[in-house]
Amino acid sequence: MTPSLERHQRRYAEFGRLHAAPALVLPNAWDVVSARIVEDAGAAAIATTSAGVAWALGAADGNRVDRDLALGAVARIVVAVDVPVTADIETGFGETDAELAETIRGVLDAGAVGINIEDSGFAPLRPMEQQAARLRVVRAAAEASGRSLFINARVDTYLMSAGDVGDRLAETLRRSAAYLEAGADGIFVPGVTDLALLRQLLAAIPAPLNVLTGPGAPIVAELAEIGVRRISVGSALAQAAYGLVRRAASELLTDGTYRALERDLDYAELNRLVTARPEA
Repeated sequence: MTPSLERHQRRYAEFGRLHAAPALVLPNAWDVVSARIVEDAGAAAIATTSAGVAWALGAADGNRVDRDLALGAVARIVVAVDVPVTADIETGFGETDAELAETIRGVLDAGAVGINIEDSGFAPLRPMEQQAARLRVVRAAAEASGRSLFINARVDTYLMSAGDVGDRLAETLRRSAAYLEAGADGIFVPGVTDLALLRQLLAAIPAPLNVLTGPGAPIVAELAEIGVRRISVGSALAQAAYGLVRRAASELLTDGTYRALERDLDYAELNRLVTARPEA
């Protein structure tokens, strides 16, 4: 069921406000249970991970999952939580303007108030002008729907090690400026956790900067202190969860023991999390 326009706009406004200091921290979810756990842990918003969603649906990450299946997962998460939801839509689930606009209508019908959209998709980066044009399609589709959408434009220059190292910062800033001019609200530069480089990005990008973090990266407080406004972990939570499944299964099948099955969440608690439903 598509949330009411009033509820959508309320959640969108709340999501926008969360990009002010301190940083918005997003432990990415991939299904209803993970989203409810993340919300119950205190998250002010839910971000999906395209990889986690794809894996849960039996597909590989990298624009291989069916769009309707992916958006169905988003819709179920939206219904299950009482905080804003932003959806990772990879490169947009479509190459043509019409397909991209259809994706955006589907995202909004699902009730998400934001998206991540990337300029690579594990392939060579799209030409900057082409990606900017796609962002204009996204913005126009959202405006035509009458519903607001926070567009987080992912710049994959560092993630994909694009071009010469010496040119990478300048190319990132060129793309960021073009994407913001085309209608993006925030910029996401995965692959950068060095504080000095982040300070350069922050000084030059007049919009909330999203950092992909994890083990070995600066802690949340350090990132927030220098001005990072959005911090996410991508597929890391899903990978950790599936890693536990492998460790527990391997232990059971080899040693016949159950150490990895010691758990923080019991049966009743998980049932409670998925039974309780937020107010509409």
